[in-house]
Amino acid sequence: MSPEFPATGPLAMGFPPTGPSGGRTVPLWLDDPARPAARPALDGDGEADLVVVGGGLTGLWAALSALETDPGRDVVVLEAARLGWAASGRNGGFCAASLTHGLANGQRRWPRELPTLLRMGAENLDEIEETVARLGIDADFRRTGELTVAVEPWQVEALRGTCTLARGLGEEVQFLDEAGVRARVHSPTYLAGLWAPRSTALVNPARLTWGLAAAAERAGARVHEGTRVQAIQDDGDRVVLVTGSGRLRARRVVVGTNVFPSPLRRVRPFVVPVWDHVLATRPLTRQERAGLGWAGEEGVADAGNRFHYYRLTADHRLLWGGYDAHYYFGSDLRARRSRHPVTEARLARHLRRTFPGLAQVEFSHVWSGAIDTSTRFAPFWERAMGGKVVAVQGYTGLGVGSSRFGALVALDLLDGRETARTRLDLVRSRPVPFPPEPLRWAAIQATRRASATADRNQGRRGPWLRTLDALGLGFDS
Repeated sequence: MSPEFPATGPLAMGFPPTGPSGGRTVPLWLDDPARPAARPALDGDGEADLVVVGGGLTGLWAALSALETDPGRDVVVLEAARLGWAASGRNGGFCAASLTHGLANGQRRWPRELPTLLRMGAENLDEIEETVARLGIDADFRRTGELTVAVEPWQVEALRGTCTLARGLGEEVQFLDEAGVRARVHSPTYLAGLWAPRSTALVNPARLTWGLAAAAERAGARVHEGTRVQAIQDDGDRVVLVTGSGRLRARRVVVGTNVFPSPLRRVRPFVVPVWDHVLATRPLTRQERAGLGWAGEEGVADAGNRFHYYRLTADHRLLWGGYDAHYYFGSDLRARRSRHPVTEARLARHLRRTFPGLAQVEFSHVWSGAIDTSTRFAPFWERAMGGKVVAVQGYTGLGVGSSRFGALVALDLLDGRETARTRLDLVRSRPVPFPPEPLRWAAIQATRRASATADRNQGRRGPWLRTLDALGLGFDS
């Protein structure tokens, strides 16, 4: 069994230890000698002012922010496995300002408040940058911006449209023609680009997670790993959290379980797990890096419905992920689903097509993670038990940045504060739930096929995708 998976529960089944070219299947970010030792599990019963369920980025931002606002608060974090072992340590390390999964999605769903959401998203990213610097978190945080590239003719006009929309909303963006985009990053596949210099930072997400946990502990939080919350029960003016090793009574609870089945059962229909796969090369030589150009080391994504995202790491690897997105019947999260040899091979081919100079490059790591996908592609919040419990999830792949915003909204809601954040339609509304099985599986597979067809047909969305758009439903890669 690979060491990054827990011994029990979802994702507990073993799987082969190597991927393409012998790459290790532990995520690159977790394959780090700086990974801290496991904290002890909860042992016995207790009480707290605030209990946070989930030791990922949402939970740790919630714990740290609560203590910075009220240093006297007694805060406990309960993590079922290891800090950062799931989505927080398996993503590509893109920390985006967007709270709405991009301009087009925001314009379609929240047009009236989109300028406010853009401002809040930019402020959120600025505040993440400030916090990382202030607390001395060694997370390789770099405000590099992001380059979106067109690799098919139809995508060129799509990027022009996005550029027009962004500028109309006051965003700092630049449309690049073929020569301009290839001057930034050397690929024969690029036809145009959209450069957003302030929209995105790159980060080592596992080190960000570990740094936030250490900062929360310095501020007074108690962090327990290996402690799965089995149930949450209303108990008058308190909430009881039942674990395998004790019970905690809490005044308030934040639930940030991301893709995993929430102990607050009512939110489960609103999220499905979608498996995303990632490769990382061995460290590139100086000559190989020179052949790529890429002097700004910005994050890159292409503009298809099924898209790749990629970046360089601090130790000069090329991280490459995305494109295929797999959903398995019954929201299957068993570890055997974490390997998909066809997808891994396809990603390797696509990387080498994009950068022919790396045709022989070896891969050091290959891994996957499950994305908590909601039908609106953006987070949602659910209050329960008289407002003593708030759950937040549904980030759909953009949680590295928006998890902090999600945590702050959750704390506002728990404290009963009406703020600019809690007045948002984004916060007050819910996504459309996914249908039960077997309709869920059939609908998602139909959507995957329709998205692939749209990419082959110059981006034209067929009847199925147009129907989903009209109903406010969706599925994203």
